[in-house]
Amino acid sequence: MPVSAQTDPGFAYTPVENPVAEPDELGPLAQLVGGGDKAEWQGKGFNTIWRPHPLAEGGQDRFLELNLTSEKLVFERIKGKIPNRGLLMPDINMVGLTYLQQIEGTDPQEGLHIEPGIWVNVPPTTNPAEGPTVVRMASIPHGTAMLAQGSSITVNGGPHIEENNIIPFQIDTPPPPNADFATAEATFTELNLAIDTPFRQRSAAVTQAMVENPNSVLLADIAGQNITGTTVLDISTAHEPVAGGGTANTAFLEAATAPGGNAKAVEVRAIFWIETIAGAPGEPATLQLQYTQLVQLDFNGLRWPHVTVATLQKV
Repeated sequence: MPVSAQTDPGFAYTPVENPVAEPDELGPLAQLVGGGDKAEWQGKGFNTIWRPHPLAEGGQDRFLELNLTSEKLVFERIKGKIPNRGLLMPDINMVGLTYLQQIEGTDPQEGLHIEPGIWVNVPPTTNPAEGPTVVRMASIPHGTAMLAQGSSITVNGGPHIEENNIIPFQIDTPPPPNADFATAEATFTELNLAIDTPFRQRSAAVTQAMVENPNSVLLADIAGQNITGTTVLDISTAHEPVAGGGTANTAFLEAATAPGGNAKAVEVRAIFWIETIAGAPGEPATLQLQYTQLVQLDFNGLRWPHVTVATLQKV
């Protein structure tokens, strides 16, 4: 007969009121699936892209497209660990998520983008000497594949969202600051919405402020929100600050007869903010996902920024 805890003098009982959950191996990516195995996010955004225009059709090398967008982004946990075999150091195991991103223009209604890919959480390594990192691997139907690697941090409060712009610039030179926008309009008149041109398409609700700083759309979306914490995923294909990543393009995009070919994607940088928004009294907090992505496209000797931003809520 078992001995009762009350009568056994050698029994000691320590109640556990708030057991600590085991950390999710997805690390900073765990919020993308909300602690489960699958999650869907939906929302809206803004897409800007300079497209090459055949010189034989009008004598101009570019066309600017400005779209308001709707987006669906689905993440699903990869079951099991992903081994990487080591030679210069012991093997590592990564964990990750698959995702499918679908973006549509809302005015006019049209399909713009579909992207299957994978996010992985990478442990620290000794050779190469890198701390914990995150990686996004993506396939874009236009003919580009990319791997972007970077870091993650979690901060109190809301995101720090800097300005950006879509001013074209010379290859192998630094991008121009926003202060140069008025000067750039003299050459790239498509940037000025007050000037009619057959070389621009835009949703009716796109404003001049959005063109001058696409990230202003993200700031407008979070104005007045009580964001209590933010997980930041900052990734790049440029081997900076993490020595990993890159882009690959089809032969059509590479087309070597002119610098940049037919819009060769040479670099991608993206920042994702997973934000915790405080609920009303008695209500739980909710998650929100924002991102800004800059793809640099080379054609006809210049570098043409392609910026996409969006604000999404978990369904």
